Amino acid sequence: MRAAVLREYNADLSLEEVADPACPEDGVVLKVEACGVCRSDWHGWVGEHPRVKPGQIPGHEYCGTVVEAGPRATYKVGDKLVAPFILACGSCPSCQSGHQNTCPNQRLPGFVEPGAFAEYVAVPFDHNLARLPEGLASTVAAGLGCRVTTSWHALTGRAALQAGEWLAVHGTGGIGLSAMLLGKALGARVVVVDIVQEKLDHALSLGADAAVNAREGRVAEAVREITGGGAHVSVEALGIAATTNASIECLRPLGRHVQVGLPLGDAARMEINMNAVYMGNLALYGTRGMPSWRYPSLLSLIESGAVDMSPLIAREIPLSGASAELRAFNGPTPPGVAVITDFTR
Repeated sequence: MRAAVLREYNADLSLEEVADPACPEDGVVLKVEACGVCRSDWHGWVGEHPRVKPGQIPGHEYCGTVVEAGPRATYKVGDKLVAPFILACGSCPSCQSGHQNTCPNQRLPGFVEPGAFAEYVAVPFDHNLARLPEGLASTVAAGLGCRVTTSWHALTGRAALQAGEWLAVHGTGGIGLSAMLLGKALGARVVVVDIVQEKLDHALSLGADAAVNAREGRVAEAVREITGGGAHVSVEALGIAATTNASIECLRPLGRHVQVGLPLGDAARMEINMNAVYMGNLALYGTRGMPSWRYPSLLSLIESGAVDMSPLIAREIPLSGASAELRAFNGPTPPGVAVITDFTR
């Protein structure tokens, strides 16, 4: 099969013919229909992600059709499925308590095992997967495996966002834009923060109530002014100190900060304003991925027409275009995300 392989950090992925994946006994092999290019892929590409080593096939935001099923598989050949990026074992205490996204035995295609920048991908623990609703485009479905599911769990499973509350979103990339769209669907009022005016304008055109350009400074003060005292919930979607502190400092008393952005490299340990946490009686939540049992709540929201996630997708690219998309994450990115839909070139 054709695949894009990381051979050297910060260098173009190598387009190669590699062996087709072996089918796991408890899983399936998918013919990949679409795979998103995510900032988490970039962390591995630049060498910041501790688990991503040369030789890795990236890609963790994928959907596809089952072409082979193992003897203990949940699904069968022909099923169209979407995969979460965390594949939980299903039997450990974390999984049994409903917190599969914290499973200590998790499998991670795209980070530790071969991912979906390829024509086919093996998916163990296939009980984590979910059937794609009819009519949901593969390009949109691919984003459900990471950006959308992560945002959904951050808002509903961690911060318990309520209708009528103010939500601040710091960073309007894939996860941030997902959080904005989902927050509006839940009945919240949303203010978005970014340094790229084009991305702010894009978010406003999709329903954001207000926008703050962080290049102008005083982000927390601006959000507090717009919201009449501070956001009830604030999502940090970049994983850096400046936006983390702005997220914490823009909250009203008893507000909830959700750390969605991945802090790696120099940002793995950062100085944050704990006095603001103390004085405001704030709650800080970490979040990563989504327990797979929560797929029905998200998919039903999409199927009902309450939210349209298609504005997330800015461009469809061939496999050979993945390297350019990864390089683009070195600086401010344009609105929307890229999805690989052609794996032959």
